[in-house]
Amino acid sequence: MSSTNTTGNAPGSRFANIGRSVSRYGSDIYNNYMRNMYSSLRNDYERVRNSADTETATPRTANSPIKVDLVEFHAKQNAQEHKTDRYELVQFQPATPVFRRGNAFYVAIRFADGRNYDPSRDFLSVVLNFGPRPNVTKGTKVTLVAGNNSEFTKGKAAWDVRMHHMEADVITLHIHIPASVCVGVWKCDIVTSHLQYRHTKETYTCKENIYILFNPWCREDSVFLNDEAKRQEYVLSDVGKVYVGAFNKPTGRRWVFGQFDDVVLPACMYILELSKLDFTARGNPVKLVRAISATVNSLDDNGIIVGRWDNHYEGGTAPWDWTGSVKILEDYMKGNGKPVMYGQCWVFSGVTTTICRALGIPCRSVTNFVSAHDTDESLTIDKFFDGAGNEVDDATNDSIWNFHVWNDVWMARPDLPVGYGGWQAVDATPQEQSEDVYQAGPASVEAVRRGEIGFLYDTPFVFSEVNADIIHWQEDNEQEIGFKKMRTNKYHIGRCIMTKKCGMFDDTGDADSENVLNEYKNAEGTEEERLAVLNAARAGGVAHIYDMPSPEKEDVFFDLIDIDKISIGESFNVNVKIHNKSSEKRSIFACLSACSVYYTGVQAHRVKKVDQDFVLEPGQEEMLSIKVNGDEYLDKLVDYSLMKIYAIAVVKETRQAWAEEDDFAVENPPLILQVKGPVKVNQEFSLECSFTNPLNRVLQQCHFTFEGPGLTRPRVVNVRNINANGTIRHVERFKPIRSGDRIIVANFSSSYLGEVNSSKSVQVQE
Repeated sequence: MSSTNTTGNAPGSRFANIGRSVSRYGSDIYNNYMRNMYSSLRNDYERVRNSADTETATPRTANSPIKVDLVEFHAKQNAQEHKTDRYELVQFQPATPVFRRGNAFYVAIRFADGRNYDPSRDFLSVVLNFGPRPNVTKGTKVTLVAGNNSEFTKGKAAWDVRMHHMEADVITLHIHIPASVCVGVWKCDIVTSHLQYRHTKETYTCKENIYILFNPWCREDSVFLNDEAKRQEYVLSDVGKVYVGAFNKPTGRRWVFGQFDDVVLPACMYILELSKLDFTARGNPVKLVRAISATVNSLDDNGIIVGRWDNHYEGGTAPWDWTGSVKILEDYMKGNGKPVMYGQCWVFSGVTTTICRALGIPCRSVTNFVSAHDTDESLTIDKFFDGAGNEVDDATNDSIWNFHVWNDVWMARPDLPVGYGGWQAVDATPQEQSEDVYQAGPASVEAVRRGEIGFLYDTPFVFSEVNADIIHWQEDNEQEIGFKKMRTNKYHIGRCIMTKKCGMFDDTGDADSENVLNEYKNAEGTEEERLAVLNAARAGGVAHIYDMPSPEKEDVFFDLIDIDKISIGESFNVNVKIHNKSSEKRSIFACLSACSVYYTGVQAHRVKKVDQDFVLEPGQEEMLSIKVNGDEYLDKLVDYSLMKIYAIAVVKETRQAWAEEDDFAVENPPLILQVKGPVKVNQEFSLECSFTNPLNRVLQQCHFTFEGPGLTRPRVVNVRNINANGTIRHVERFKPIRSGDRIIVANFSSSYLGEVNSSKSVQVQE
């Protein structure tokens, strides 16, 4: 991966050759196909259907082909077997067929003029087409000849058709979809002729878009997941959590994936067209998720979301104001493919989860706390200091993010050796270019754990994110490279990797969190963990960095005391414990500072800084401390209210240098939700929202955002200002349209306080 600064402005449209076919996409055929496809996809979710054309009756003879009057795909009935019945495209009239590959579907054909189908006289074929230039040899055009056979005659790997039922002028066919076909929108024609006069044909073109998806329930499908509880969670669960905050207190932010909403499948198909992924590659989940990671962000190809990390969100929506993916995808489609402003890593991950689950690919959102951003492929995060111990800010572009969110997708990896299938990491956040495109993955999680960085795709980058060492270097002209290695921190990066636990949802806390760190790396300090790091270093040609010696004399002990948590407005202390373990005096220069930071690790505002010179006697211990009051940091907080404390010290006699840092999140008060009255389909119920302002200042620009599949589409409600230390109680009404277990996600934002997130589970009765 190459390093390029990303600010949300597209650097250009450049596509790698792997899995992408560039030359054909400038043709008139493709441009017309895209225009027609976009219009058709919008019709699907807007429920627009054009009236049938008025036809002039054609005289019929005994030798004329039998003419099709109507084709019925039995979308709702087939959806039960295909486990696609929750898609709104299927539920609402007219129902759209949504099938999974590896399964069979029923289709009924009614003939015109009351004429009965006779297999001894009539020839009928079902022609299925995919893409602008369907081709039999490429698997994008399929012709199935209907005979009189009542059983399938081919193996599971082939398309097949059998006669299920014949009655008067209606026949019902049963069509098997192989588990390797291209995923996307297929079109269907029914072609008929007389057996003795095959040159005269009638073609009936079905108006429906036929959506064919991956099938994690099918053993022959490369996304097969052999665990029903995990399929329920990673394919069918439409509400979940994305973890943010600090590593010592991860917080699950509720997110409505909403993969069954009527806008989602059309949006998925549109971005696959936008990706320019070759149509023949769209049955391969490896190439398909790589294309998704490129098109979820707006760089290169005018994808879905514009990334922004500078706390300036004018003209768009602040990332923390989103409650789910549906509104983002809806705005994107209604805006004719104009990228939606704005998102950050967890928004990119939430939308990626929605798209993958909608397409049938098992997917989970994962958050790596203390995540390395290695820009030079050294597998280390390097910090450089001058001879006096001052950090050299412009020596490297490496950084450490407080947290970074990406996705794991489940699939076989036939392109890798046996044992590297299963979870694969993909990342839609545009950090670095891979093959000249802002995309990342899929990288085998097992390959990351073993340090096998030579496997596709982008495994070195993911390995560094979770397992890089932090190396402190000090300027030294006597060294060959101009710096000497002062200190290596082997255990700071990748402190925990959080995802939502399968089958649980905690409305009030995070008992539903799961740490999957051991899937990405061996336990810190074990021989296996160090071997994985050295294995990766040798494969990357940077083993010499790890072999370089560390300083010999470090006789003063330093310890920065971690801060667990503070509530917003409270004061806190930065404390460093120092112990002179030598038998001589030690003169020490120390600097303690506190600043607000973006979650990417970039400093936003300096809050407080103190420098101090002092001398420690042999064996003496000392505690350095600075106090930071609430009023000193409130106006300087940025996204996610993250703070960084930083300490650096230099021992003058030995030139020992030490630096340490710690991050913590300033916590907001809770948003309390309470349901009033019974909850039944098509009957209104009330949700009371209660929030108390903890600050001695007025909160302005206050608003709530609500979203819940089957309960409400995303809505924003502006409310009054909240006085200092005051409380607001707001009542919102909802009318459920579907029964069952439902979740309402609510968010409160204002000046000074943002991203106060909560949820409420409800049981909707019929």
